[in-house]
Amino acid sequence: MLKHASFADQSVPIDTSQSIIVRSIQESLDLKQALLADRRLLNTISQVGREISAALERGNKVLFFGNGGSAADAQHLAAELVGRFERDRHAWPGIALAGNVSTLTSIANDYSYEVVFARQLEGLARSGDIAVGLSTSGKSANVLCALKSAKKSGLISVGMTGKHSPEMETIVDYCISVPSTRTARIQEAHILIGHVLCEIVDQMQS
Repeated sequence: MLKHASFADQSVPIDTSQSIIVRSIQESLDLKQALLADRRLLNTISQVGREISAALERGNKVLFFGNGGSAADAQHLAAELVGRFERDRHAWPGIALAGNVSTLTSIANDYSYEVVFARQLEGLARSGDIAVGLSTSGKSANVLCALKSAKKSGLISVGMTGKHSPEMETIVDYCISVPSTRTARIQEAHILIGHVLCEIVDQMQS
């Protein structure tokens, strides 16, 4: 008779697994405490929330973009606007620029991967829209390129990044810089902040 595998049968010893769990959760808690303590960052998040709400109110849209996990986060946040966050209301225009594979690959093939988001902003955005670029390192060339393009096109530019991102800070209207260098923790914080922005917009649009 086959026996069901138990937790103890796994290749990672229980004590090691538990130490990873505890360390990861503690890191996440510590980072969130750091966010709470940073009044300047909280003020920036509040300002971005008001900017998004005002843009939606005047009929503009929000365009999100990033690579890898940040591309998934961009899609997540766009979905919260088009679908719903916590309350029923009309749909808001949120677009994730990494979602169309044909568009991404054609631009990358015909031009370069560096302009896959900037090119889309050129075609889809108009003055007063909000461009939100996510890059945990703050060094993603295509995200930086798009944010620079956004500024020139009269968009409101928002960068979401991690610690030590001087280039991004200098090219955006608002930089939400999470005080961490660990990609996983930064991405977790980005989703938390993204949800906070959605809640601010929910309240301001009610």
